[in-house]
Amino acid sequence: MSSKLQVLTPQNSQIIFIDQQPQMAFGVQSIDRQVLKNNVVGLAKAARIFNIPTTITTVETDSFSGNTFPELLAVVPDNDILERTSMNSWDDQNVRDALAKHAADGRKKIVVAGLWTEVCNTTFALSCMYDTDYEIYMVADASGGTSVDAHKYAMDRMVQAGVVPVTWQQVLLEWQRDWARKKTYDAVTSLVKEHSGAYGMGIDYAVTHVHGGAERVSHGKRIGPNPAK
Repeated sequence: MSSKLQVLTPQNSQIIFIDQQPQMAFGVQSIDRQVLKNNVVGLAKAARIFNIPTTITTVETDSFSGNTFPELLAVVPDNDILERTSMNSWDDQNVRDALAKHAADGRKKIVVAGLWTEVCNTTFALSCMYDTDYEIYMVADASGGTSVDAHKYAMDRMVQAGVVPVTWQQVLLEWQRDWARKKTYDAVTSLVKEHSGAYGMGIDYAVTHVHGGAERVSHGKRIGPNPAK
């Protein structure tokens, strides 16, 4: 039985964020860049909720790419940042060692979110799978390419090679799996409210207008209506 039939769990997963840096994001044309950042940060918060080991890697920070998104670093402030010169993260021994450390604990499903899809993500995924028995889960909406075509065909190429395409919210809910798991229930629903668009808005509506719960924030008085004379 293929191990890819095993769903992602908090025990079999680790995550790597590749080059989530401003100069890399400037070149992204396959997804709105604010949506990209929202999804990256949401994914990082999901990993924190489920204690997923997290690797952050950067390329040419000082000379070209700039510092990792501060919103991402704020989620994992104690994480080391693995700096590279290579476009392919797999060419850096520190990256290999970080992934191998967690893979040795049974975490051979590597969740990947990076920039750009067609360069850093693709070369990493292909090289990593060629050299190891790790599985790659590519988070399509927390990654971006220099054009719609660049992202699409890079994803197609990786899927043909055995990479599993996912979205950030899919990863979050796969880790949660069962709403009876109350230990992470509140954190997951709070994350969804903040980062999941219509899904989160729906939860807010259900809480207040279906179940009669309180609003999430305190605010001033609601005044009116007062039709103009």
